[in-house]
Amino acid sequence: ALAGRLPPVPDPTNFLMMQAAGGSLHTKHLGQPFTRVNCPVPQTVRSHRRLASQPRAATSMFSEVDLTLNPAVASVKPSKTMALTDLATTMREQGIDVIGLAAGEPDFDTPAVIVAAGIEALQQGITRYTPNTGTRALRTALCKKLKDDNGLEYTPDEIVLSNGAKQSIWQAVLATCSPGDEVIIPAPYWVSYTEMATLAGATPVVIQTTPEEGFILSADKLRAALTPKSRMLILCTPSNPSGAVYTKAQLEAIAEVVREHPRLLVLSDEIYEYIIYKPAQHHSFGGLPGMWGRTLTVNGFSKAYAMTGWRLGYLAGPHHFVKAAAIIQSQSTSGASSIAQHAGLAALALGPGGGEPVHSMLQAYQERRDMIVAKLRAIPGVKLAAPQGAFYVLPEMAAFFGPGAEAKGWGPVPDSDTFCRYLVEVAHVAVVPGDAFGCDACVRISYAASLPTLTTAMDRIVAALQPDVYTQRS
Repeated sequence: ALAGRLPPVPDPTNFLMMQAAGGSLHTKHLGQPFTRVNCPVPQTVRSHRRLASQPRAATSMFSEVDLTLNPAVASVKPSKTMALTDLATTMREQGIDVIGLAAGEPDFDTPAVIVAAGIEALQQGITRYTPNTGTRALRTALCKKLKDDNGLEYTPDEIVLSNGAKQSIWQAVLATCSPGDEVIIPAPYWVSYTEMATLAGATPVVIQTTPEEGFILSADKLRAALTPKSRMLILCTPSNPSGAVYTKAQLEAIAEVVREHPRLLVLSDEIYEYIIYKPAQHHSFGGLPGMWGRTLTVNGFSKAYAMTGWRLGYLAGPHHFVKAAAIIQSQSTSGASSIAQHAGLAALALGPGGGEPVHSMLQAYQERRDMIVAKLRAIPGVKLAAPQGAFYVLPEMAAFFGPGAEAKGWGPVPDSDTFCRYLVEVAHVAVVPGDAFGCDACVRISYAASLPTLTTAMDRIVAALQPDVYTQRS
């Protein structure tokens, strides 16, 4: 009876950053308006039991619905990366020429041989449920990859394939961390690490690192932060968001500290392992002496092979922990897509480092990195070390926000959130404030976009920060 009578409801995730305002939305960031977005919003949301003939005013909002949520939800912050990406998309849909450099997604197409394997799966009827932990063929192929590329020995029963590496990380945290446990997270960190720890009932313990340290966690800082409650250390190398890459010596120093704490596990997030720039080299933490039994290695296909939409990641580790993660998966999503897994076999068949398709992407990333680093370093007040991996830069830009910082005709710029709001409104470039990554003095810029697009974006940012229109902090 109500068909066509109620206005369409926007994607619920967008409500995390929006407030209703007279039939339109004002996108918000920490309580501050971004820009007006003209899209219809239902004035009220009511039970479908209301008769179509009943006046809207006769029923108060949500009058028949218990709106209680799990208390854990209230403790979790929405992802600013996704919020800014969604905002840029909405502005583009309104005809505003916004360049989105917020999301961590390759702009390349999935290599043709992988796409062909996906089509083959469809044509050959490989479209049914797979075993919960993934097909044995792909898990066996991953065993070979992990041995050849990473020096890690696993059996197929010590690997669980999931719907992306994000799910793999979440299940590893949930399977091993309990209320009262502490999860050690070096900052800057990927936005979801702290929230996953919180959802598991554990306490995230953030250790600050600095640009002067190359955003590398030192053994001394780790030792000082550990307590009997410490259960997991999360390492990401190459790093999102900084692009930092740990040397073997740095990882060995951390391993020495880990050995001193029998309860401590290490989650090694290696999703960017193939996106690394010489002379830097990737080293898997689980391959260090005595670390195999302590390490949960997470990787996937999204970043290296430009397969973000295929949703395929994996967890490798001791069977005791991996089995627990598999149980969680069996009662939530079950196994990953059969089509994606068949395509994953083709991806691994490309060879070490992802073969020629990945090497070509890497060359493009390096060219983009070099350009964007040069442009940023030329801006007075910006501090930046060239990233050694991944496809992000994390410049320190504290000179542009804080006491005295102001954009002419726009207003004061007290923090990185406001700074990024200024860039998206005035320069029409979406980047992510550093506080999302535990580093408020910085902003994260993804260079997973074409060189011409990046050049235009950087020219806009440079113009928006010229002294005649922007005053740096006092």
